[in-house]
Amino acid sequence: MPLLSAPPASVCVLRLSAIGDTCHVVPLLRTLQRAWPATRFTWVIGKTEAKLMSLLPDVEFITVDKRAGWAALRTLRAATRGRPFDLLLHLQLSLRASMVAACVPARIRLGFDRARARELQWLFTNARIAPRAREHVLDSFFGFAEACGVYGRDLRWDLPLPAEAQDYARHIIPDAQPTLLVSPCSSHRLRNWSAARYAAVADHAASRHGMRVVLCGGPSPLEREMGTAIERAAQAALVNQIGRDTLPQLLALLARATALLSPDSGPAHMATMVGTPVIGLYAATNPARSGPYLSQRWCVNAYPEAARRLRGRLSGDPPWTMKIEEPGVMDLIGISDVTAKLDELLGSREPPCASC
Repeated sequence: MPLLSAPPASVCVLRLSAIGDTCHVVPLLRTLQRAWPATRFTWVIGKTEAKLMSLLPDVEFITVDKRAGWAALRTLRAATRGRPFDLLLHLQLSLRASMVAACVPARIRLGFDRARARELQWLFTNARIAPRAREHVLDSFFGFAEACGVYGRDLRWDLPLPAEAQDYARHIIPDAQPTLLVSPCSSHRLRNWSAARYAAVADHAASRHGMRVVLCGGPSPLEREMGTAIERAAQAALVNQIGRDTLPQLLALLARATALLSPDSGPAHMATMVGTPVIGLYAATNPARSGPYLSQRWCVNAYPEAARRLRGRLSGDPPWTMKIEEPGVMDLIGISDVTAKLDELLGSREPPCASC
């Protein structure tokens, strides 16, 4: 039986972070908006993530500064006082997110099933989605719609791009020359490939395919150092935009690119939002669970080999959520593995698809 007998008047979506996971929320939101056109939607989201997702129309955003600690909870409680929601969708499995959820008044507090409700999430909800196993994160979010009786999926990411962001992207990619964006860093250092290997792929893209190669990423010291190291190691001339754009500008740049090369990181999912194929580098994490949703075909998947070598998983599938963030794990991905994917992608005329 669905939780609701009629569309709710108000829904609060709770997903604070990270960028990639907030990208997965958008199709769920679009699906519910289509099914419940009169419903008012509010999204409680992290301060950084809101810089991108606030482009979504017809959604109220309440930002939470995760660095503010208890003060952030007091601010949220004040913002939602006297306005209880009919439904809270608790989409994040962390104790901190559950503490945030506790500050949001709601009649129905929907969370994951008991098996997946890690970090005590089940203590902060009064309803659960149907149990499922071995799902992509995005598919697991659709379980929240189905629990409410909404089954048709609207697999749509349609953030309107500001004119300023589009102008920025046109300045970097001004013409039809095929362009490879390289976003070399995850927020987890051990998920990152080496600068020398990125440089080798950049040289292959430029010499074999005549591609413009653009480095992109955030302003952290790790990312800036990686960008400089790739530039020094590459023979081709690269455009280094690391730390020079906003999230909307990066999304616009991704929309104009031919392809993105990236480890498990937020830009991989931003590229999915604008239909740009992603050559994903996966050894430390499972691409079937957290890879770019429409680019599974293009991912280099060394995760099973990492599980065998570094976790002793000689037979059977490794645990779905297991991370193998150990020194050297990304060295299991060879340069030729990546260039072969790039060659195949550029020779393909088929659009990427979720089932490939």
